[in-house]
Amino acid sequence: MTEKYIDPKESSPGKQVWILEGYKNFALHGENGLKIEKLSKITGISKSSFYHHFADSELFLDQLFAFHLSQCRIIADKEKAVKKINPDLINILTEHKTDLLFNRQLRFSQNRKNYRNVLEKSNHIIGKDFVRIWAEDLNLTLSSRQMEGLFELALENFFLKINDENITANWLASYFENLAKIAKNFE
Repeated sequence: MTEKYIDPKESSPGKQVWILEGYKNFALHGENGLKIEKLSKITGISKSSFYHHFADSELFLDQLFAFHLSQCRIIADKEKAVKKINPDLINILTEHKTDLLFNRQLRFSQNRKNYRNVLEKSNHIIGKDFVRIWAEDLNLTLSSRQMEGLFELALENFFLKINDENITANWLASYFENLAKIAKNFE
């Protein structure tokens, strides 16, 4: 898998459409959303255009994975400035709804090595500042090892619960309030 930054806006218009639509469809439907014929109908671009840009589905998936890691870096950069979960972090999460759903699909298929590798990388990119924000905002006095363990459980739970409809400011605020209560019980 390629590690370079993928900005579809710098790609040819045809390739850009394939990457953005493929990314969104994977986020919503997993691998079933990557059927070339289905994407061709959605984009209005011929299947031959797909093969011109990507040669095969494997290369396309690699491009989607690289794009996802690029999106994770953008999220991580935004997280660095966050002081509070609500509204700062919640605003970032709602803005990056598709990226969260993409990560969710990676979790569902983490039994496959390439999916697991991208998932681990994306968690590493995003997780560093998230744990800091969480600990500071909740004023938790847990050890960093306890925080990381609790964060790992919370992350797993989060990705099991999210879907296309509930990644809203209200739902996230409620989710984080409940998570704060649980974290306080660990102290």
